[in-house]
Amino acid sequence: MKLVRYGAMGQEKPGLLDRSGRIRDLSALVKDINGDALSPAALAKIAAVDPASLPLVDGNPRLGSPVTGITKFVAIGLNYADHAAEAGMAIPSEPIVFIKANTSLCGPNDNIEKPRGSTKLDWEVELAIIIGTKAKYVSEADALKHVAGYAVCNDVSERFFQIERGGQWTKGKSHDTFGPVGPWIATADEIPDPQKLGMWLDVNGTRCQTGSTATMIFGVAKIVSYVSEIMTLYPGDIITTGTPPGVGMGMKPQKFLNVGDVVTLGIDGLGAQRQEIVAA
Repeated sequence: MKLVRYGAMGQEKPGLLDRSGRIRDLSALVKDINGDALSPAALAKIAAVDPASLPLVDGNPRLGSPVTGITKFVAIGLNYADHAAEAGMAIPSEPIVFIKANTSLCGPNDNIEKPRGSTKLDWEVELAIIIGTKAKYVSEADALKHVAGYAVCNDVSERFFQIERGGQWTKGKSHDTFGPVGPWIATADEIPDPQKLGMWLDVNGTRCQTGSTATMIFGVAKIVSYVSEIMTLYPGDIITTGTPPGVGMGMKPQKFLNVGDVVTLGIDGLGAQRQEIVAA
């Protein structure tokens, strides 16, 4: 299934995409696409319903983040060997874990704000894991059983804030709108192997990133297991898993985003996003 949340910001409703790509309203089955709706039992209940029996949503409504009510937005850094090389950093021996503020979460096509004082606004196409069942000290062998599905994420980054202002990466990763997710959650049954997904990102129509989840240093199962050892993961929580090469910071000369620029990105089976850069 492909699960979405549609409608004006703060007024989103739950939905799913039918075989024709049209939105069907899920309000009669779930209150929202949150942790409760992503449990195995809730997903089975939704899957048992014929999409054609659900109300068809008219028009082309805004899409919000396909999950809400998260307890945490976790991110993995330097998880592609070729990206680590372009950044001039050593390949990590363990996953690098940081947090993006929950308030950075936004819809896949919402504008991205360029923060006040920003000089190095950057892009990162990433595979996001959406947790479906509580995970604490989960083995790698069992890790994927705790995944509800997957989505596209743009791990928007302000490199000056992240690297040159001291402290942890979180300060460069957490501004409002720095976490576009969606357009949908593809449930895990639709993505039989999350390590075989092509991914891409364009800036103003020019291809900057082309990659594959096959080149991750730490795969999805390892990431879920590892993170579950250092914090409890709850249904609805997001883990975004790192980016392939082609970010602005790695270019020679470096290239960063300015007001008016447009970023488009996508991952096989998970759809595409489009964001325009606006001033905060």
